[in-house]
Amino acid sequence: MSLMTVVDLAKAYGAQDVFRGVSFSLPPGAHTALVGPNGIGKTTLIRILLGNESPDHGRVQRARNLSIGYLPQEVMFSMTRKEEMDATIWDNCLTALADLRRLEQQVTDLEEALASQEPTDDLLSRYGRLQERFERAGGYTYSSRIKQVLHGLGFDDESFERPLRLLSGGERTRALLARLLLEEPDLLILDEPTNHLDIEAVEWLEGWLNDWKGGYLVVSHDRYFLDRTVNVVLELRPDGIDHYRGNYSAYAAQREARRIRWQQEYKEQQAFIRKEQDFIQRNIAGQKTRQAQGRRKRLERMLRDDAIDRPDHRRSIMIAFEDAERSGDLVLETRDLVVGYADSREHLFSAPDLRLDRGECVALIGPNGAGKTTFVKNVLGELAPQGGTVRLGASLAIGYFAQAHEDLNPDVSMFGEIHELRPAWTNEQVRGFLARFLFHDDDLKKPIGQLSGGERGRIALAKLVLSGANFLLLDEPTNHLDLLSQELLQQALQEFEGTILLVSHDRYLINALATQIWVISPAEQLLHVYKGDYQSYLEERKKERAASAVINSPSRTASSPQASGSRRMSPAQFSALENRIAALEEELAQLVQQMQSDANDHDKLRRHSAHYSDVQRELEEALEIWEQAAMDAERP
Repeated sequence: MSLMTVVDLAKAYGAQDVFRGVSFSLPPGAHTALVGPNGIGKTTLIRILLGNESPDHGRVQRARNLSIGYLPQEVMFSMTRKEEMDATIWDNCLTALADLRRLEQQVTDLEEALASQEPTDDLLSRYGRLQERFERAGGYTYSSRIKQVLHGLGFDDESFERPLRLLSGGERTRALLARLLLEEPDLLILDEPTNHLDIEAVEWLEGWLNDWKGGYLVVSHDRYFLDRTVNVVLELRPDGIDHYRGNYSAYAAQREARRIRWQQEYKEQQAFIRKEQDFIQRNIAGQKTRQAQGRRKRLERMLRDDAIDRPDHRRSIMIAFEDAERSGDLVLETRDLVVGYADSREHLFSAPDLRLDRGECVALIGPNGAGKTTFVKNVLGELAPQGGTVRLGASLAIGYFAQAHEDLNPDVSMFGEIHELRPAWTNEQVRGFLARFLFHDDDLKKPIGQLSGGERGRIALAKLVLSGANFLLLDEPTNHLDLLSQELLQQALQEFEGTILLVSHDRYLINALATQIWVISPAEQLLHVYKGDYQSYLEERKKERAASAVINSPSRTASSPQASGSRRMSPAQFSALENRIAALEEELAQLVQQMQSDANDHDKLRRHSAHYSDVQRELEEALEIWEQAAMDAERP
């Protein structure tokens, strides 16, 4: 039986339809994504699934005794009582294990009873049964499980005792996610779970979800995360929901194939209609009048019952960077760079001598707080480095997209922001340009300080397009953009002929653009340089981990076979496994190309998609084996 079945749901607010005709099911173990443009109604649908809101039509059937864990985008803990206000991150996790801790208390009570009186057979039997249940339920390892989850989500040991009331919004979200993962409900519903996670934490969450025994439904704008965690994509539309097999990349290929097929079928039907109408018009009063009348009846029946709707043109931003002056070959170089603050003795990180040439894209990645934005400010000259030098090349025109959009004037309207950049433009030209970024008459006079985060991001992109820059510094440019807008921005950046310094957690974007990866390691206080794209960086990192695991594998392993020795891999086995992983990744890339080339052949596309899911599953299993082997090699 399905965990949840949705039948013909419809919802409207007043005269405004949100969606209608929505039907789908979530089977046990479902790994499903819910996608669609911003404002399409995903959050409303989730509220209906949770029972927090009623549909206008249709029904939601839930499995008996179904337990659901829900992570909203913004988390607010109840702080009505002092004990709740003072509850710590660790206490919050312990609430997920209430049944286990009650069992622990029963075991403790029996131990005290056995210590204080002569043990009876009945008491010993009860104690044995309880202890066995407690052990099977993970009672002796739950503290380490809590630590594993908290560490994975980016909390260090010192933060475990911080009260919930002192946490930031992002920390509250991570704390609730930790509790949900430990609760292990039958169904997880996660609304943008990666918003407040750095890349390492997202990678950890991907691994945890791939091992999840229950089902989950994920709403996310993180395309790489969806590639790694889902095998079904549900795309919400105003008039229903479309089902796609496979991960995000498979969905994108199938969606494009459907769009092309829809356009072709619509075009062919319109041509047929014009041909029939022409015949009817020429012959309705002539010798072939009965034939014309018959055709007219058939045409009317077709238009009533089988007419193909005009392909919808989704509201999406239109991005095209203006031609810019060519910069010099050298865009950026550093010497003996130390990044930090002048008034601090501690530095954030030091870097080897860096060089960025014209036409390259470097992705700067690292945990939150590692110093990425500080480095960008060093490049912009807004902040002096703690040591060393940063030199920019000749003929540079810099365009800067700030993550917090602090370069926008909150008191000026978006119309004013664009008119200031293009004073020669007429009002109609400004309005037409802003319409490309989904702003229309009702929005144009609104002060920027009143805009949502997504709206501020779009106006910042609009200004960037007009900047005439040949060197783009982009700090989280895909934040607040829906999936289609991310795809369009990616396409525009791929066509950009200048140079890009990209700070982003968006691994899909990084994978598409980067020619170098600069990685900040806070533990080492160093920046590491990897030449090549993101996949090359991942492969290099795997090799480094494998080499480290083999090098650090203690020589006493042979004398301690019981210490997981039988599971350790030899260097040759590591190499063979890595070669298999590389082959699977190459096979996935080829399958994406085949899906794109066979976009008009439904049968081939279905076979390709099924094959893609199988290969993706095999790749995930191989990666899991690799990670476990690396961990085993590190153990004494």
